[in-house]
Amino acid sequence: MAAPNVIPKEHLRAFERWELNSFDAPGPRTVVSLTTVAQVEKIHQQAQRDGYEAGLKEGRQRAALDAQRLLAIATAYSAGIDELDQQIAQQVLDVALDLARQMLRGALEVKPQLILPVIQEAIRSLPVLGDQRRLNLHPEDAVLTRELAGASLSAAGWTIVDDTAVARGGCVAATSHGEVDATMNARWRRIVSALGRDGNWLASDEEQASA
Repeated sequence: MAAPNVIPKEHLRAFERWELNSFDAPGPRTVVSLTTVAQVEKIHQQAQRDGYEAGLKEGRQRAALDAQRLLAIATAYSAGIDELDQQIAQQVLDVALDLARQMLRGALEVKPQLILPVIQEAIRSLPVLGDQRRLNLHPEDAVLTRELAGASLSAAGWTIVDDTAVARGGCVAATSHGEVDATMNARWRRIVSALGRDGNWLASDEEQASA
């Protein structure tokens, strides 16, 4: 006879382990912060401002560089224009002087009596009238002067001297106290010198251009 309260082996189930649930307090939870819509909008606006300021700064730097380049180009262009204007002005002056020289030569040929005002101006230019008053003239001008004013000049003590070294249209007035060179060459050189040029009255066109 089986012992009381004893469960036969064949009536036993498979072994199941049972564990007691832990009664410890739960650990701290990790708080996850979610970005709000307002914060996103603020970040977006700040990014826009930063980008605008960076773009504005870069634009100003590029504009300054472009301005410097334009200034350099304008300066070089202005210098080139000034040089060109100077060259043109000099060429115009050379042409004007050559034209004046040709016109004066023509005038002397048409009106040789123009020598008389030249003689009068030369005599007036002498600071003091001394003895041995002498007028050196081109032989052709000397003949004309004797015909037109020889008597008055002789009465004033002037002697007319034929001088082939004096070109037509000019004279040399000399006394014991000095002389005045009123030759065409001397007068012409004074004119062109006042204009910053150089050249002789009797120079050829090639010599005048190279003077």
